[in-house]
Amino acid sequence: MASFLIVFAVALVLATAVTPVAERLAPILGWVDAPSARKVHLRPVPLLGGVAIYLATIAALLVFGDHSEVAQLAGIGVGATLVSLCGLWDDRRPLSPVIKLAVQALAALVTFSSGIGITILPHPALNFAVTMLWMIGITNAFNLLDNMDGLSGGVGAISALFFLVLALQSRQVLVGTLSAALLGACIGFLMYNFNPARIFMGDSGSLFLGFILAAVGIKLRFPGDPTTVSWMIPLLVLGVPLFDTTLVTLSRLRRRLNPLATPGKDHLSHRLVAHAMSAREAVLTIYVVCFLFGVAATLIPQAGVGEAYVIFAVVAILALASLLVLERDFMRAAHSAGSQ
Repeated sequence: MASFLIVFAVALVLATAVTPVAERLAPILGWVDAPSARKVHLRPVPLLGGVAIYLATIAALLVFGDHSEVAQLAGIGVGATLVSLCGLWDDRRPLSPVIKLAVQALAALVTFSSGIGITILPHPALNFAVTMLWMIGITNAFNLLDNMDGLSGGVGAISALFFLVLALQSRQVLVGTLSAALLGACIGFLMYNFNPARIFMGDSGSLFLGFILAAVGIKLRFPGDPTTVSWMIPLLVLGVPLFDTTLVTLSRLRRRLNPLATPGKDHLSHRLVAHAMSAREAVLTIYVVCFLFGVAATLIPQAGVGEAYVIFAVVAILALASLLVLERDFMRAAHSAGSQ
């Protein structure tokens, strides 16, 4: 517990100190996000916040983290570095989706090679395929979620908090260390990113955040619980980015649009704003939903198999109902605007 607090505090202090430096350097170096029709900000905003999150997290892990599982820590670190550097390049000069997916696949392969992988399926090839899908999917889910001030960083912090709690319950040092470092870095960054944001994390930050949390979700283990139950836990902790990605993907496919190459204001946060919320209220509402997902995840290890499935089913039904209502209202609004 003490080591986790040290890692958290170091990452928090470093992120708090480095983020304003990144804010000043970004305009000089040319990493700035200009306003556009698909974005909600009205002035150029520095984009190097992800570098601050990366440096704070990695420094805290290297100097104060537990190194007993050094191969896996290195695998996660190298993979996260690859996606962060790819995101940094993309923030300056946009890359094609194919190149970004190729780099993410390479990063996931590096992490898998270090021993971080899903093992609950009956065939190694299936475990490998689902591991790659999970790593790439969650990485991009956080990238898609980064569409409003404080949103991706806040959801990342809440997710890391619950992974830390779960790691304490199951006494998993590497998961706890990674979660504590990411939690501290996100909170330090949010001091400058919450609405109205002075700096954005950019793709370098959102991809890094998603990749680390995806790896933590795989690494998390509950030896006392059957695998028929434990698989639900990371899905619940990361329920918000998964929900947002599912919502956007299905909505765009329904409208015959490419989900990967069609940016727009059709995310969960945008739809909440369309329901008469301010941007800050929408983000805080999503924080609450993320927290409730996390609470549900912490109940799973304490429940029996039947109870665990009831909890998961209730959450899944509520999520599906919310998705249908949000999409119905979105289509009605689009139809109404088109008929005027």
